[in-house]
Amino acid sequence: MKKAVITTGGKQYLVKEGDTLEVELLATDKKSVSFDALMIIDGDKTTIGKPLVKDVAVKADVLEADYQKDKVTSIRYKAKKRVHTIKGHRQHATKIKIAKIA
Repeated sequence: MKKAVITTGGKQYLVKEGDTLEVELLATDKKSVSFDALMIIDGDKTTIGKPLVKDVAVKADVLEADYQKDKVTSIRYKAKKRVHTIKGHRQHATKIKIAKIA
């Protein structure tokens, strides 16, 4: 089974064909996107790019373009000082499915 390491949104993901990922919002209106591979694992053979593996692209289909993840709340509290703040944030994301590693 072929696996690849891709990078998007400042994060790296180990993916294989058929995987579904939630990544940070991609600025594209297309139904498919392409990523460069940092590393390819094909059985016992491993190819590491310097910094990218040449002639290898990871194709992905966009399942859901712009949606918001669940809310993350942060709380600031100081005991005996009557200080407390609650803040919430919902990150925009894109859901993709890995179609092909070629």
